[in-house]
Amino acid sequence: MGAKVSGVRATPLTLDTAVEQTRTGDIWLFRGNSAADRAIRMTTNSPVNHVGMAVVLDDLPPLMWHAELGQSLIDMWTGTHHRGVQLHDLRDAVQVWANRYGQRAWLRQLEPAVTPEMEDGALRAIARLDGTPFPSTTRLASRWFLGRLPRRGKSENTELETAYCAEVVALTYQMMGLLPEGRRPNYYDPGRFWSGDDLALAPGYHLTGELEIQ
Repeated sequence: MGAKVSGVRATPLTLDTAVEQTRTGDIWLFRGNSAADRAIRMTTNSPVNHVGMAVVLDDLPPLMWHAELGQSLIDMWTGTHHRGVQLHDLRDAVQVWANRYGQRAWLRQLEPAVTPEMEDGALRAIARLDGTPFPSTTRLASRWFLGRLPRRGKSENTELETAYCAEVVALTYQMMGLLPEGRRPNYYDPGRFWSGDDLALAPGYHLTGELEIQ
């Protein structure tokens, strides 16, 4: 399975090492300096502007489960190029975000390893959400704000007409049993998955500190 290393001050990992060590449920975080990146951080009050989740199953290469506006990489679930919620080759996705988008990348590893039932939950989330459109920046800001208001009536996490990266990871974690289902997915932003926030996972599970990727 590869050694799991915790602590934000650890020596940066090479991408090869990070890809080799990552397992299903690990969190990948990104921070860039473009106007769009800064707008996302400002509208969500977050230190990072993008989050994805690793999916590593059987003999498949490690995959990145996330939502983005781009469509340069093939979606491994549908075999097509499209915007919105996507399942990408993880190495390719990190290279695109680092080299094309100019993003710094960090890895937070989930401990202990997920169970087969949790993997099934992740696959159900992928089947349900893949291809969901990415919201506009304006709608993103309003959703983030509404997600912090007291919830009334039935939970809103049953269907999403559009999905932001943090909502995708949060809903997937909920379907894996790692996060409680009482909160709306739009309560979460990328910063919720940064170590500076108190993300209460299921008993016995935790995320390590950030490991910077070279």
